[in-house]
Amino acid sequence: MSETFDFDRFVALPRLSDLRCSPDGTRLVVTVAVPAPDGKKLVNSLWEVDPRGDREPRRLTRSAAGECSPAFLPDGSLLFASARPDPDAREDAEKREAQALWVLPADGGEARQLLAPEGGVEDVHVARASRTVVMAAKMYPNAGTLDADAARAKARTDAGVSALLFESYPIRHWDHYLGPRERHLLAARIPEGTGPAVGVRDLTPDAGAGLEERGFDISPDGGTVVASLLSRDVHRPLANLVAIDVETGEQRLVTAGDASYDEPAISPDGRWAACVRTPLGDPETAEEGRLWLVDLAGGGTRDLAPSADLWPDSPAWSPDGSAVFFLAHREGSEGIFRVDVENGEVTCLSADGTLASIAPAPDGSAVFAFRSTLRVPDEVVRLDARAAEQPPTILPSPAHGEDAVGAPGRVERIHATASDGARIGAWLVLPPDASPEHPAPLVVFVHGGPLGSWTDGWHWRWNSQILAARGYAVLLPDPAFSLGYGQAFIQRGWGRWNEAPFTDMIATVDAAIARPDIDAARQALMGGSFGGYMANWVAGHTDRFRCIVTHASLYELRGFHGTTDDGNWWEFEFGDPYADPHRYVEQSPSAAIGAIRTPMLVIHGELDHRVPISEGLQLWTDLQLHGVESKFLYFPDENHWVLKPQNSRLWYATVLAFLDHHVLGREWQRPELV
Repeated sequence: MSETFDFDRFVALPRLSDLRCSPDGTRLVVTVAVPAPDGKKLVNSLWEVDPRGDREPRRLTRSAAGECSPAFLPDGSLLFASARPDPDAREDAEKREAQALWVLPADGGEARQLLAPEGGVEDVHVARASRTVVMAAKMYPNAGTLDADAARAKARTDAGVSALLFESYPIRHWDHYLGPRERHLLAARIPEGTGPAVGVRDLTPDAGAGLEERGFDISPDGGTVVASLLSRDVHRPLANLVAIDVETGEQRLVTAGDASYDEPAISPDGRWAACVRTPLGDPETAEEGRLWLVDLAGGGTRDLAPSADLWPDSPAWSPDGSAVFFLAHREGSEGIFRVDVENGEVTCLSADGTLASIAPAPDGSAVFAFRSTLRVPDEVVRLDARAAEQPPTILPSPAHGEDAVGAPGRVERIHATASDGARIGAWLVLPPDASPEHPAPLVVFVHGGPLGSWTDGWHWRWNSQILAARGYAVLLPDPAFSLGYGQAFIQRGWGRWNEAPFTDMIATVDAAIARPDIDAARQALMGGSFGGYMANWVAGHTDRFRCIVTHASLYELRGFHGTTDDGNWWEFEFGDPYADPHRYVEQSPSAAIGAIRTPMLVIHGELDHRVPISEGLQLWTDLQLHGVESKFLYFPDENHWVLKPQNSRLWYATVLAFLDHHVLGREWQRPELV
């Protein structure tokens, strides 16, 4: 059993995101997050990586506030967002907490601040052939200008008002209430030299909640922004693509309101937008994501890859416009795919692992990305833009390679057969000493989503290697509803969470414990979000596990419908609860509270609006009043995830102490500081 890979080593590993390639193809820039010196938060910085792999990576930025959201201007200057102090600000200026827009010159020198909306900059896109940029920023409705927005904020502060008045649904999202500022799109021009951004225009003054977590892009000439905008119809929450004239602010719909369209990427010639199209489902028919092509001039649309049974994500154009790259799950991996725009032919470029953050090279020869596995966090890799099923070229980057990471668990792919004959895939992570002579206790991780899967990729929240270092085998099953196995596999679990997803998971556990290197007598189960739902369902329908950990979990679906941030979305899977609540009632784990005998650890964050704290509180109350051995780990400052390093440390300490007590028979050790 390895003692070298523990939480301290895990949390110190750099976390990579936001990979960008410079217009001339000579530079890659990546955001790197590491713990702050006090260990209480993660801090971002920007690093440069050599696309050829000849030079070692070098750090470009450094500040206590951190930097993120890199984007290149046509001349190679680097834009980024940061809340770092402006050295040119007046000495009596108030300290900013919101991120401003900065630029780092291509030829070196100090970064300078370009634009500082009080609501902060969230994302930045640059026109390929001009110095026009569009960014997401929080603004007051119809404020119009940054000065007017600041005046509105000052008036509220001076009056001591924090109340919010809502007139439409929804009113919150993930971890925050939607107000008083809203997510808007601002356009601006970045002049050459040292001046600030000019021509700042709010392109979406009355967006409401329509732009929350919605994608957007800007045309190469900087004249048009295409954005995904959610409708205000509470009964049909569809997102359409809207084309916005940057000069006039005029908006026009370019999709027909027949489905939701998101993640638009504008072609190099400015004519087309590739996007992800998802029609609303119903209780009998599952949603299905497709890669879609939209004619921005004529409004025609078509399926880009009609023969591919894949759920696409993150489309990105090849430089010559002949192909679109995208991400998709496939049989326990997540790869980069290339589809030919003319004939729809699809090629998977990557052989295995989990790929993310597509950055095509400007000359069309290569695609850069992040790649991780269950043993190694994200590394920067280069792939040939046309070759199929290729091993990646790993580039020197701020990441640590396999030897430096030291993750002990060995990884195997296993399969099981469901009761209806479906083939169920799973990953099994084994501690180094697992053998028939020393069988390992088993912990089952049920993934969230529910539209998701366990890929051969690193996970920063549910890390199997930490448990493998402790001596546990970890099973990562992909039951019905999981991505990467085709639409029919999703349909098996749609609207019936308590059926095939449950029995598939149990079948996979049975396949795992049939192995001689697994101890069938010592099993536990853990899950978060949908995985937490399944953990709660399992608790009421089998006593086979020695203990269960349930995090941010759904428990009583009728109450959940009324308290979650997007309750109307669930009606397209479970139906109208006001007219026919039977699916909500029959599939609620709360109905089986009287049958629960398994010790449970309940974990929930106060700021979780997707699965509200009321779900965890009701579960905890029911367990206590029914005499079930249980504990409740409560985070007042976390949301659907546990993001702060010190809270993550406590999460793992509590979970491992709970598992050690019930699975290994060790004395309960209450973690320090709680």
